[in-house]
Amino acid sequence: MKKFVTAVTAVSLSALLLAGCGQKDAQESTTAESTAVTETESAAETESEEKVYPDEAYLDNLNVGDYVELGEYKGLEVTAERVNVTDEMVDEYIQNMLENNKEKVEVDRPAQDGDVVNIKYVGKKDGETFDGGSSDSYDLTLGSNTFIDGFEEGIVGMKKNEIKDLNLTFPEDYSNEELAGQAVVFTVTVNAIYEETVPELNDEFVADRGIEGVSTVDEYRDYVYNNLLESAQRTHDSEVETKVLAAALENTTVKQDPEAMVERYYDRLVNNLTYAASMYGVDLATFMQYSYGMDEEQYEEELQNSARQATEQVLMLQAIAEKEGLTVSDEEMEADLETKATDYGYDSLDAYKEALGSELKGYREYVMTEKVTEYLRENAVVTDVDAEETETAGTEAAETETAEETAGETETAAGASAENTETESETE
Repeated sequence: MKKFVTAVTAVSLSALLLAGCGQKDAQESTTAESTAVTETESAAETESEEKVYPDEAYLDNLNVGDYVELGEYKGLEVTAERVNVTDEMVDEYIQNMLENNKEKVEVDRPAQDGDVVNIKYVGKKDGETFDGGSSDSYDLTLGSNTFIDGFEEGIVGMKKNEIKDLNLTFPEDYSNEELAGQAVVFTVTVNAIYEETVPELNDEFVADRGIEGVSTVDEYRDYVYNNLLESAQRTHDSEVETKVLAAALENTTVKQDPEAMVERYYDRLVNNLTYAASMYGVDLATFMQYSYGMDEEQYEEELQNSARQATEQVLMLQAIAEKEGLTVSDEEMEADLETKATDYGYDSLDAYKEALGSELKGYREYVMTEKVTEYLRENAVVTDVDAEETETAGTEAAETETAEETAGETETAAGASAENTETESETE
């Protein structure tokens, strides 16, 4: 459960405010999925626009001193994995890139594992076709386990233009209940058979990538190295921010939570996750089950906890901003909005503001949290360690946490037992 809480509240308002609004130009694989995405995004934005929150749901209308009391937040000591890019990492990246750009060459021989076959197929149950069971042209990699058991195995050995009936049975746990456990017949026609080969890394291949200023293998290796270095630095900085925020919040005393703000953040989380689910063509419950292994009751509880933790984090950051004299001007607000509008592919700043809906009112919170988080990171004492050391530290921390939890549970149980002697009485 803790991994889920961390995932949705890691860095200030990023997960809450922007995740559902910056997806405008995402690639959809099917018309149906595209429709689902559009409808879900519209529904989420409409819900945000229609729901009116009280003033207490927004930071501008709160006296943060009523809710949190700051502890130590400067000079916090944290460790992070050292930024390191090796030749092996560059080689691995390039090899993966080559694998992802395999060249297809049509061959005149029986199909075998690893081949890409373009097929026509018609699926029937009890002599009748069923939805989603047919296609006139589909590229299938044999051995990829894309289809149900027996389908790909049945194509192995077939030749171009050969037609074959495959008598198969859908798994008992198949997602479509009407097909689960049912016997079906797929009539398959092989349109073409392709052999895939990994291209050679040479100057010609690099030039075909169309990367500005990169036309040779040596230039491409430098390009990959720099990209990996930038990515590693971002990961490092994010790790530091997450740990510094957690440490500062641990030192903060939370007096109470503004419930209206908790509700607002909760609604935003639901909207964002519902949008994420739509990208896979599923509903929120299915997404949460497959992504986090949570049923509806569990993820409801975790979303509430995450919204509450995010609220407390934002209150703490605002309190730090006030104490350190950190402010967000209207000019900074507009500049950030313009940057995000461009990054997310919106046609104009107004279009992005419209997509934000009611959350535009709380956008200053997001900019503020980014500014204060950077301030905390700059004032932290960061020790860079090798990956192995980070893993060891993480294991030790986990073991310590488990021991503390066990001790706490033992103490609680002992206390309850003592109370029961006198009178009858009562968690990634």
